[in-house]
Amino acid sequence: MKVDAAQIVRLTTQTLPANATQWSTRSMAAQVGVSDTTVLRVWRQHGLKPHRVRGFKVSRDPQFVEKLEDIVGLYMSPPDHALVLWCDEKTQVQALDRTQPGLPMKKGRAATMTHDYKLNGTRTLFAALNVLDGQVIAQCQQRHRHIEWLKFLRQIEREAPADKELHLIADNYATHKHPAVQRWLAKRPRIHMHFTPTSASWLNMVERFFRDITVERLRRGVFTSVPELVAAIDDYIAHHNTNPKPFIWTKSARDILQKVIRANSRLSSKQNEALH
Repeated sequence: MKVDAAQIVRLTTQTLPANATQWSTRSMAAQVGVSDTTVLRVWRQHGLKPHRVRGFKVSRDPQFVEKLEDIVGLYMSPPDHALVLWCDEKTQVQALDRTQPGLPMKKGRAATMTHDYKLNGTRTLFAALNVLDGQVIAQCQQRHRHIEWLKFLRQIEREAPADKELHLIADNYATHKHPAVQRWLAKRPRIHMHFTPTSASWLNMVERFFRDITVERLRRGVFTSVPELVAAIDDYIAHHNTNPKPFIWTKSARDILQKVIRANSRLSSKQNEALH
């Protein structure tokens, strides 16, 4: 039987099944009258993965272009005699203990972990990632108000070389712009704040570090207390700093802006289609 790959691609990308939000190999196979392995082969050939969806949001910040050029400029051409630091906080880091011991991995069986847990408390992880060498300055605190943010800024000020200007990149969280923070910064002219556009956390590479520590140490960790959680975080960061690797930024502001313009154009056309 001849397979109409073009029809499978068209149905996959332009239609939805009657009773689901995305096609499966079996539902598509039933629709076009072929085997599910045939559908899978066509999908692989055309890079189609209907079961996956990516989250996104286009920034509506009126100063998007100016902020984008400012921040990407720091990444691509860092100032002389200065440090550029990506800064943010990871809130609600949970000290989770499992209700039963898990079984170790063995041949033919994955390691096991109970789906339920006991919550022993939470902490907020503040982190600043050095653009140049990948070193991380970090601090765990109980909350994430402007008071804790100021405490973290003081740590950065202490640990950074005194002869360097500091360019800190952060998001638009209210605590980062609190009047008390502004007054503190006004007395320290070597510290320069740069804020990402709204809905553009992807510009702050410390988020990549938060992803790494979550996947590599926190998600499958077992912590019977908050101090045990904090100790694990401190150990992870100390190990990271023994052989840090910077995240290399390659996209120019112009390339990013062109991509955003294309996304806005597609969104506008979708909205117009919905209206008509």
